Amino acid sequence: MLKGIDPLLTPELLMHLCAMGHGEWVAVVDANFTADFLSRGKPVVRLPGHSLERVSRAVLSVFPLANDVPQPVAFMRVCGSPEGHRTAAQQAVVNLVTQAGGNADAVEAVERFAFYDKIGGASLIVQSGEATAYGNALFCKGVILN
Repeated sequence: MLKGIDPLLTPELLMHLCAMGHGEWVAVVDANFTADFLSRGKPVVRLPGHSLERVSRAVLSVFPLANDVPQPVAFMRVCGSPEGHRTAAQQAVVNLVTQAGGNADAVEAVERFAFYDKIGGASLIVQSGEATAYGNALFCKGVILN
């Protein structure tokens, strides 16, 4: 155990998050996501039994969001939903961003297949146990300034 580190962050996950540089993306996806297929050989870390919100909170506790990217956070938009619609899991991600000092404009709703394309640019996929559909998010790593 490490002092001050969220216990959900496994050594493997911490290693991958630490190895990422600024501008790289991490995906936190739901239990139904085709993580192995879409990872194309990139690391997949599984945290079954935990919600999108819980896993995202743990990741964001050590992961600075990029401030040089207009929208460093994205979630998969529900197909056919009206503009501005968010599931409870997606709203929880937006709430995490605003609680961390960001604003809701920093979060982008991305159409399902465009989201799959964005996964191709992710350096790491973290598969949660989120059971609701469209419980998928992307976070762009920023820089820690001294």
